[in-house]
Amino acid sequence: MSFLIALVIIALIQWFHLRLLRLEAPRRALPWLPLALVLLHLPLILFAVMRAVGFSGLGTLPLLRTLARVGFYFQAFTVLHLIIAVLAEGTWRISHLGAPTGTEAEEETPEDSGRRAFLRTAALASTGGAAALSFGGARQAYGDPDISRRSFSFADLPPGLDGLRIAHLSDLHAGPLVSVATLRRWRDLTEREGPDLVLFTGDLVDSRPEELEPMLEAFRGFAPPLGRFAVLGNHDFFDDPRPIWRDLEAAGIRCLENASALVQRGGATLAILGLQDPMARNGRFRRMVFGPGPRPAEAARDLPAEAFRICMNHRPSEWEQALAAGARLTLSGHTHGGQINPIPGFCSAKLIGPRTAGLYREGDDLLYVSRGLGVVGLPLRIAAPPEIGIFTLRRG
Repeated sequence: MSFLIALVIIALIQWFHLRLLRLEAPRRALPWLPLALVLLHLPLILFAVMRAVGFSGLGTLPLLRTLARVGFYFQAFTVLHLIIAVLAEGTWRISHLGAPTGTEAEEETPEDSGRRAFLRTAALASTGGAAALSFGGARQAYGDPDISRRSFSFADLPPGLDGLRIAHLSDLHAGPLVSVATLRRWRDLTEREGPDLVLFTGDLVDSRPEELEPMLEAFRGFAPPLGRFAVLGNHDFFDDPRPIWRDLEAAGIRCLENASALVQRGGATLAILGLQDPMARNGRFRRMVFGPGPRPAEAARDLPAEAFRICMNHRPSEWEQALAAGARLTLSGHTHGGQINPIPGFCSAKLIGPRTAGLYREGDDLLYVSRGLGVVGLPLRIAAPPEIGIFTLRRG
């Protein structure tokens, strides 16, 4: 049902867009506009249908995937174009209050050339603005990430864990929009910080299990003294996640899905918990269920009472589940800090929940939401630079 709704929305948006383009485009191009829009969107619709029915051969169709992405980018441009057009139309009408309207205006000027010229100018301005915004957004998305170095203090932190350094990496989205070179740069920047352990909080791949290999290659040989641990995010469940679980373990990255691991340091015990993403039980794309979703009691089962608990939990909306598992510090991602925030001072991630980026506190318990490293959908970040978290635990 949601798939059909999406198709209807796409069709409505393009119908409005076609009406707008007929005002702006040269006359000789008008007969070709409907065909051009259909050709632009056919690969996107075909790709979406194949994904919805669980077709397993999408990885062998790179051209279709590329053309579908072009159609998706055009959708984004269309929405921007329509917004600019509505603003331009409103400006035009306000500036021409009192001018002849309706039938009288149509008799005098069958085609309002002034309005057409005004909308064309607005369209050119919106295209130029989109190009400038895209250039700046791409620079932010693919520039060096911010290194968020923070200390978190806990009165009950065991002395042996004082000074422990954690690298928090989230939302790498290895795939068509994140190159191997970018992944290697993230690895080099993280390794340079000398963390004791590395925690990956999901969305390791963009949508397919085979996209994990470049990420594993980039991080091969990086062995912090206390290990590397991961949970999967919603994008990791867009396809069968079992190859991801298998390959992570083979690469020495322990995947904790409603499970925990104990780490010893200075005579103290650190418990690292991982909660499974709700997408595991969704079956949204392949109509298959790969797990029960978050189970805090299962993740915390048989943990020693003296162990200090850190929880990896992809979605900050599931923080209560981590608290139920006894987590003192929870690390999440998922939001990308909104990724694209065109309105100054407003994080677009607030549309999906109140915990968008940075540190949150519930009594003595902490949640840190990373803006993540990769991108999804559009290869842009605006007012949401990528982030590597380097966190030091302190007693006090």
